Amino acid sequence: MSNSYVLVINSGSSSLKFAVIDSATGDAIVSGLGECFGLPEATISWKFNGEKTEEAVDAPDNHHQHAINRIVLLIESLGLDKDLVAVGHRIVHGGEKFTSTVRIDADVLAEIENLSDLAPLHNPAGAKGIKAAMDAFPALPQFAVFDTAFHQTMPQKAFTGAISNELYKQYGIRRYGFHGTSHYFVSREAAKMLDKPVESCSFITVHLGNGASVCAIKDGQSVDTSMGFTPLAGLMMGTRSGDLDPGIIEFLMKKGWTQEQVFETLNKKSGFLGVSGVTSDARGILQAMQEGHEGAKLAFEVFTYRVAKYIGSYLIPLDRLDAVIFTGGIGENALDIRREILNNLGLLGFVEDVKGNEDARFGSAGIIGKSELLNALALVIPTNEEFVIAQQSVELL
Repeated sequence: MSNSYVLVINSGSSSLKFAVIDSATGDAIVSGLGECFGLPEATISWKFNGEKTEEAVDAPDNHHQHAINRIVLLIESLGLDKDLVAVGHRIVHGGEKFTSTVRIDADVLAEIENLSDLAPLHNPAGAKGIKAAMDAFPALPQFAVFDTAFHQTMPQKAFTGAISNELYKQYGIRRYGFHGTSHYFVSREAAKMLDKPVESCSFITVHLGNGASVCAIKDGQSVDTSMGFTPLAGLMMGTRSGDLDPGIIEFLMKKGWTQEQVFETLNKKSGFLGVSGVTSDARGILQAMQEGHEGAKLAFEVFTYRVAKYIGSYLIPLDRLDAVIFTGGIGENALDIRREILNNLGLLGFVEDVKGNEDARFGSAGIIGKSELLNALALVIPTNEEFVIAQQSVELL
């Protein structure tokens, strides 16, 4: 039986991630990154058989197209093209239009572009990546997998903002949520670990990385999530503020700040970076803490406290809890951060499994604690969003 590979593309405004995924196993046959698009130092790099290769992107007018053309040559040179069956694209925002993965045609592409107001940094880049891939692979079916789709099962009381309903009707202002493919994947993997149908499971999934979000999953479906109309809401993140009194925006603008200054600060100069004054990277925060840096210590405390608060609040939409699941770069690797979050959940009965927490790192799943009070586990499960994109693309074939 021949292999079925899917080229997975995640296009950003100045970058492009890609991987050729075995749709049966989830293994990345080759993976890479194009970055600094729009700048002279633009590069594309990839890993194959443990070896990394990097090249300059020499195409000042269209780095996305050049990168995808280079990916085509790479795939052909590695002999993977004969087993390539589809191209799957991660698209950040599907609005209320897209509730599941769809095959891309002219109408779907136009709708993705129409939704750019909801994700101005992401959807235009996603559309650009789709166009480039369609030019490069005209014979292959292309699919769009939406970050927001998994959360379209939220009840109205969870996604409705306490603002004029006209704003929802006119502009679509509501809670959408993001990281949907990650929350979807780890909840399914957790159900397998528990040997239960996912439709009979309730989880709180905690995706912690440079972007971070929490999701309440009841009977396998998203019923609430911490990111909102944009990915700025919810948890404190690497450079994003998370939840903030909106009156602060008015206050700063009255002080003479421009709209651009306010949102540049909230999106790129807040979170770990803003509170610590040192770094946006969790590893740097932990290192600075060990060296006695007070700002880093405060950032660690604010972050772990806020994550625990969200976990506690997300018991409300559930009628039981099977597990709290940590994933993402921080959630999978930062045992000190997981330990402190579990300590903050002491009233809910959570106790750390010290050895389990130490072992569940660098790609290893495991049990890191439990609550006898709730009869629930604390788990670490490495996410694999590319596998979800590949699987759902192949399913639609």
